[in-house]
Amino acid sequence: MLAIEGYYDGLSFQPLEKPRAKTNQRVIITIMDDFVEAPKAACNKRAEIAKQVRGILAEYADPKLREQEKGAWERAAVEKYGNI
Repeated sequence: MLAIEGYYDGLSFQPLEKPRAKTNQRVIITIMDDFVEAPKAACNKRAEIAKQVRGILAEYADPKLREQEKGAWERAAVEKYGNI
């Protein structure tokens, strides 16, 4: 069994060191009572990625189609499967 330290950033658990685990390897996550300060690099990197991705497809958006998008999934399901 191996123990590594990490923290929860509000969305997911972030290790403070490189985990030596294999894909699909079972893990046990223990929540401690004390707090750590998140590394600045990790916070900045996450914010920078979010900033880069935000609005990336905006140039393809067509405001005239927004009304048609409402209920599109429901209409497609009825069209394909009928009214179940």
